[in-house]
Amino acid sequence: QVQLMESGGGLVQAGGSLRLSCAASGTFFNIDTMAWYRQGSGLGRELVAIITRDGSTHYGDFVEGRFTISRDNDKNTVTLQMNNLKPADTAVYYCNTLARLRSTTLRTDAYWGQGTRVTVSS
Repeated sequence: QVQLMESGGGLVQAGGSLRLSCAASGTFFNIDTMAWYRQGSGLGRELVAIITRDGSTHYGDFVEGRFTISRDNDKNTVTLQMNNLKPADTAVYYCNTLARLRSTTLRTDAYWGQGTRVTVSS
């Protein structure tokens, strides 16, 4: 099993920055992809950014170069640096990972953190 602990949410004014962090712990063989999703009030969950184990990244169209995702494979952590935040970025941000629990299988299982709230005031 994998547990994900998020930190770094909070209240910030438009144009400000926040840094979200997520640490994976538990019993597993390795962590495959790590990602951040978000869910605004009354909206569905959407992908913010994803990073593979080898460092390849992909961002949601709305990011427009404002966010940077990074990871530390040795510490099993992922970080989302968010700059030039907009009120539209207000949401609960969730950490997600695909993890291999055993070396004897290529199967990966998805795990979610409990979410951290980001509020951007205008």
